[in-house]
Amino acid sequence: MKDDPMQDWFMMDPDKIIWVALSAILGVIILISFNRMFGLRSFSKLSGFDFAITVAFGSILGGVVMSENPSVLQGGIALLALFGVQSIFAFMRRRSDRFARLINNDARLVYRNGEFLEDQMKRAQITRSDIVAKMREANALRLEDVLAVVVETTGDISVLHKTGDDRKIDTVLMEDVLGWSNKA
Repeated sequence: MKDDPMQDWFMMDPDKIIWVALSAILGVIILISFNRMFGLRSFSKLSGFDFAITVAFGSILGGVVMSENPSVLQGGIALLALFGVQSIFAFMRRRSDRFARLINNDARLVYRNGEFLEDQMKRAQITRSDIVAKMREANALRLEDVLAVVVETTGDISVLHKTGDDRKIDTVLMEDVLGWSNKA
């Protein structure tokens, strides 16, 4: 009698269950240990590069756990290499504005004082409906309640609200945002 293909979907060798569980536990311990050694930025989403590294961490851990023959050592070495690359890039970004500009995306102003900035929206590859959805998510009730909307270096969208006293945006908050000028 042939093996039932459906059985492969739902059945697993008990020895494999133990190895998958042990691989997952050891992988998480290694990941947390490296995070403690290399610092808080390890899992940050401060830049597109940081986000890509964080996704790669998860991919390596998933690969180790789900591999037919998991090698925790191989996964640990791969994680260590990524943590090392991330640390080197963070060091270089701190030392060189040119390197930082090469690695990081630019924040872009896509809405200001009632005006959708089509040129910046096009460069950020974002639509008017994306911006409006983020305004709703940020509890804006009227367009006139919003001073500005910025697409951050990570792709996140920040909505800056007007306050009761209608203060202007502090220029320090906007100095690295493309499309911002202190006029208007």
